Amino acid sequence: MVSKDMTIQSIIEAHEDVAPILMASGMHCLGCIMAHGETLEQACAVHGIDVDELLGRINEFLGE
Repeated sequence: MVSKDMTIQSIIEAHEDVAPILMASGMHCLGCIMAHGETLEQACAVHGIDVDELLGRINEFLGE
């Protein structure tokens, strides 16, 4: 399960198959240095993305 307080890097390391979902949502920062220290919630705030909606899509995709 992915949560708001996970870093982008930790999400990708645990579930690399969600990268296309993040990219399609407008998060093209997967290789960015900020991905190592920025949480999903922080990244969504910076990119103007609804974190709850994105989190729902990711966890639904993962079947969690």
